[in-house]
Amino acid sequence: MPHRYITSDATNAAASPISAAVVAGDTCYVSGQIATDPRTGEFVPGTTVEEAGRAFANFVTAVEAAGFARADVVYVDLAFLDLADLPEANAVFASVFPAGRRPARTVYQAAALPLGARIKVQGIAARQG
Repeated sequence: MPHRYITSDATNAAASPISAAVVAGDTCYVSGQIATDPRTGEFVPGTTVEEAGRAFANFVTAVEAAGFARADVVYVDLAFLDLADLPEANAVFASVFPAGRRPARTVYQAAALPLGARIKVQGIAARQG
């Protein structure tokens, strides 16, 4: 089965030369999403909650554009500019993924993130057999 490369205006990758997601078989790999406006591709700085909300919305948009559902997300990788932002981002994470259906997750602090973002969200979705 050939790979599918997901790109569209709705999954704008902030002017990076990447696919928003790549589907290989029953698995979808979503590139890092930050708080960009999907209409313009421009980074929209804000509070931790605002940036996390926009980054997660962009992540879910990429998952859905690939033909997967939010419930198919099995792994999320969160990069922070400052780990002190984790509690606020946790609240956003909990609103995106309901209890009992939360994906595995890795959290770490990065020296820098694209365009000065506070948070970057990437992950993997897999169709349930």
